[in-house]
Amino acid sequence: MVKLKFAEHLKEAVTYIEQGHIRVGPETVTDPAFLVTRNMEDFVTWVDTSKIGRKVLEYNEKLDDYDAMN
Repeated sequence: MVKLKFAEHLKEAVTYIEQGHIRVGPETVTDPAFLVTRNMEDFVTWVDTSKIGRKVLEYNEKLDDYDAMN
């Protein structure tokens, strides 16, 4: 998470994962010890309902209006 720039610090990344803000592919991850392989690194993203993820995408001007309505 820190390497992919989702969080600045490891503790912050663990909090996001435990609160269910992160998914790997279609699966929401809540276990900080979940092993993400190099092949799956490209599929780590915010959960669609995550307010933190929505704010990050909005700030980076990558929020799709269609996704925001759902």
